[in-house]
This record gives sequence, structure tokens and C-alpha cells, in this order.
Amino acid sequence: MAETYDVVIIGAGPAGLAAALYTGRARLKTIVLEKAIPGGQILLTDWIENYPGFPDGIAPFDLIEKFRSQALKFGAKFITDEAKDIRREGELWLVQGHKTPYPTRAAIVATGAAYRRLGLPNEGRLIGRGVSYCATCDGAFFRERDIAVVGGGDTALMEAIFLTKFARKVALIHRRDQFRGTKIIQERVLANPKIEVRWSSVVESIVGEDNVEGIVLRNVKDDTRTTLPVEGVFVSIGMDPNTEFVKGLLKLNEWGEIIVQANMATSQPGIYAAGDVIDACPHQVASAVGSGVHAAISVDEYLSK
Repeated sequence: MAETYDVVIIGAGPAGLAAALYTGRARLKTIVLEKAIPGGQILLTDWIENYPGFPDGIAPFDLIEKFRSQALKFGAKFITDEAKDIRREGELWLVQGHKTPYPTRAAIVATGAAYRRLGLPNEGRLIGRGVSYCATCDGAFFRERDIAVVGGGDTALMEAIFLTKFARKVALIHRRDQFRGTKIIQERVLANPKIEVRWSSVVESIVGEDNVEGIVLRNVKDDTRTTLPVEGVFVSIGMDPNTEFVKGLLKLNEWGEIIVQANMATSQPGIYAAGDVIDACPHQVASAVGSGVHAAISVDEYLSK
């Protein structure tokens, strides 16, 4: 008979680790499932400057290790495994790993989301060396530099505007010949003297050995190619929440994010969610931590009843 837990936390990013600290401190028998090293998308940036309590900034791995150590201190246990399914077994939920089932009274889904990539050869190698997926995280590192933002949705437009606070020039690369986003945001982009829109263009390659030195653009209308010298490339083409294993069980919105109530409860009693995997959560470490804490407190209240 498999051991029964009070709560299984799925995912060891900031939301899952914060939840584990609180459920462990509440003396709930807690395990955290993580399919890879703890941290999630936070590890895609070199330095974190906007997390409270660290005025000089902190390396993402160091911050995650502090989170993990604190959760361990209060009794949470970590298991390297990937949740494949959640199903009801009598009065319990059964979180199914690769081979091992984990019976639990409650669960917190904190599997995060993955940034969509361009799929270019140098892209992965140059992450943290000029390639970024988070303007808020990394914008300050590009003061007085020429950079590019790839995308044409509202998020890309807002990130381009945000990056003008730091960059000398921002090239906004959009594959179409017009924007489809909110009109007022479009107007702000087009009126900003620091932003140059490259219409009908896609990034064909990223140039650079140790750091980003430029990008090769292809015009989708006439197939011409130009090289644009930039030191940073911010990819803003969306995120995919890691919710494949709960489809059909939990209510999701049109983007595949888990719909939660104000207390982080999902559509199934006893299952809560937190972090980038839920709807209406800004993709920031502090936001993820707050939602993880909230989910943990709600689980404790749920189990006490």
C-alpha cells in the first residue's frame, strides 16, 4: 500500500517551493514532485534584481536553493518524478508519477509555463548572453544598447515600451504588416521615437559566439534578408502552461491556464494551483511566491475541515 500524504505539490519552481515551506510549517505531510532541477523558468535569467529583500540582486540558482533549503527545514520532502495524471481514488487523489502513484488528501499544481522559443540554432546557447524571454527581469542589463523585441501581441508591444526605459533603440520585429493588439498600445508604440517597427519580418538567425551581436531578418513579402546589429533579443511570442496532464480534469481557460478562485482553488475540491500555470498571474517570481503561499494556506484550511 502506497504511503498517503496530506499534500503533493507538483512542481519545484518559486510557487511550488513557497507552498512547500508553508505546508511543511503547518505540519502537513508534504512531498514535492519535480521532473528536473528545481527552479523552472527562473533559471533562464542570469540575475534577479526585483525580488524583495535582495537590494543588490541574487543569482536565480542561489535564490531557489534558499527556497528549497527552507522548505526542507520544515519537513517537505523532494522526489524527482513527473506527474502524468491525477485521478480520484475513493476519498483521496492519486497523483501518478512515471511508475509510482502518490495518494494524497490534497494537491497543489505548480508546474509553471514554458516560454515559446523561436527554434533557432543559437537561441538556446545564447540564453543569458543576450537572448531573454522576460523584459522585466533583464531589461536593466541593456542600458544604452540597441536591442530587438520579437512578437506582435499586446505583451510584445508593452515589453517594447518598457525596454525603452533602458535601451538606446528598440527594434520591434513583427511578421505581419499591422498589429492586432489593443489600439491604444499600438498608438504608444508607433509614437515612441525609440521604437522602430520592422514589419513583415521574421528572425532567421541570431548572430554571435559568446554574446548576441545581431540578428538576420527575412522579409516575408519579398524574401530579402538584412542583418540588424543588436546586443539583446527579447522573445515575446507567448507561453505554454504545463497543463497537459490535467486536461479533462480541471477547468482551463482558452490559453490552457488553470482557472482558479481567489483562494487558488481549482474546479476540483482538494486541488489547488499556483504560479505561472494559473490564469491572471503576472509572470514574476514574487507573484508566483505569493500565489504558492496562498494555495498552501488554503490547503491547510481545506484539510482542517
